Amino acid sequence: MNNIDICISPELFHLFPQKESVVVVVDILRATSSICAAFHSGVDKIIPVETLDKAREYKEKGYLVAAERDGALVDFADFGNSPKKFSTNKIECKTLVFSSTNGTPAIKKAESYKEVLIGSFLNIDSLSSYLYKSKNDIIILCSGWKGNFSMEDILFAGALAESLIKTNTFLSVKDVVQAAVLLWDNAKNSIYSFLDAAEHVDRLRKLGAEDDIKFCLQKNDFIEIPVFKAGLISKLSF
Repeated sequence: MNNIDICISPELFHLFPQKESVVVVVDILRATSSICAAFHSGVDKIIPVETLDKAREYKEKGYLVAAERDGALVDFADFGNSPKKFSTNKIECKTLVFSSTNGTPAIKKAESYKEVLIGSFLNIDSLSSYLYKSKNDIIILCSGWKGNFSMEDILFAGALAESLIKTNTFLSVKDVVQAAVLLWDNAKNSIYSFLDAAEHVDRLRKLGAEDDIKFCLQKNDFIEIPVFKAGLISKLSF
């Protein structure tokens, strides 16, 4: 049996030293959903960078840049962090530089692990199927918000954990996994309503991003699984 664990914040990731595990990084609202959308629209590679200074350097070299801070588009970027904006042929076969408040730092934290995958509700079935076949221990790393817990990320973690545990090849005795599955069981019939009072949902609504919230909570629109390796995110071949 393979083990599933959940890290609720990148600030706690040092407590998960199992380097032979596969890490699934999730930032439902919105970074990992946007990355999945970009690969669905044909982007070739994504370079995740943690700082805006580094993102600006790439922009000056002629790269397309997607960058946001606190949910808002930064002034020099071509895109912000709206997954719907990546449904365009402008990025097809291109390399995109990506910098977000929470998602990209979480991705970079996992760099030294066996395999780092990008998860979202948009590709959850494809992701679950791949993880089932790979039969590795799994850590779901929730990006959260500036080190704090985010409800939408833990719901995804519960959904993915439930899917894998049902295969009878994965297990977990951890309280956090059991709690995440219970939360998901309560939310699964109406994710949008369940998250109505969530902090980041409120934050995005104030930015006028209601459509993004609904888009990110859709299940299984995409089959692509992004994978992070050697500083680049590409589409997993399987």
